[in-house]
Amino acid sequence: MRTQADKAARFRELHQRPGAFIIPNPWDAGTAKLLAAMGFEALATTSLGLANTLGQSAVSLDAIIDNCRVISEATDLPVNADLENCGADDPETAAKAIARAAEAGVVGGSIEDSTGNREHPIYDFSLAVERVQAAVEAARSLPFPFTLTARAENFLWGRKDLDDTIKRLQAFEAAGADVLYSPGLYDLGTIKTVVSALKRPFNLVMGFADPTLTLEQLSAAGVKRISVGGAMERHALAAFLRCAREMKDQGSFGFVRDMAPVKDVRDAFTAAKSE
Repeated sequence: MRTQADKAARFRELHQRPGAFIIPNPWDAGTAKLLAAMGFEALATTSLGLANTLGQSAVSLDAIIDNCRVISEATDLPVNADLENCGADDPETAAKAIARAAEAGVVGGSIEDSTGNREHPIYDFSLAVERVQAAVEAARSLPFPFTLTARAENFLWGRKDLDDTIKRLQAFEAAGADVLYSPGLYDLGTIKTVVSALKRPFNLVMGFADPTLTLEQLSAAGVKRISVGGAMERHALAAFLRCAREMKDQGSFGFVRDMAPVKDVRDAFTAAKSE
């Protein structure tokens, strides 16, 4: 088994090598094991996927940390944590989430400038920067190189202000964030504009981007890390609902023809265990 320091070093290497890499988002131990068996090099948690599995519209920081532990212990891969706003408005309090996530086994994590308050969804600029600065300090105090991602959430909340988004990302970069992230960017031109304004690695989430874009195109545009957020869990949930509707509305069970063969699933879990 790799140590946490080994995983952290490996995660840093993925961000430093040429080209982009895909970091998929499992939501439990089983999906983490399946992704590891397929050969992915790193994983990321998804707070949205977790909320859906718990039947909730939102999840607490405690639940997020517990999920980090489950996924980190499921495989030998580096895991990045979706920590939302780190559970607090105050910079020092929010920064404590970084140590908690590290203790749960992850080697990277994010802090975002979304407040969780629909009436005032984005932190004011100065407070957003202070929060990133506090998170950077917390990350640097750990005994291994924790990869901190800072997220500018404007586009997810209807604030399609590209200048402000770039200003925030550049400020987060200057504050010491290792990776920058702005969910909600859709087209390749906008993505290129953002990436070209930054010096550090950029994470693009495909759950909100043009689905026709490819790994090759995004790599050429300068994107370093490609995640999918809750998209895979939502796709699985859509399949679940189709099965349920067929039974309820038609009284039929044709969906069983599309089940994953038990042997294939067991073989994948066995392969993941031997990694």
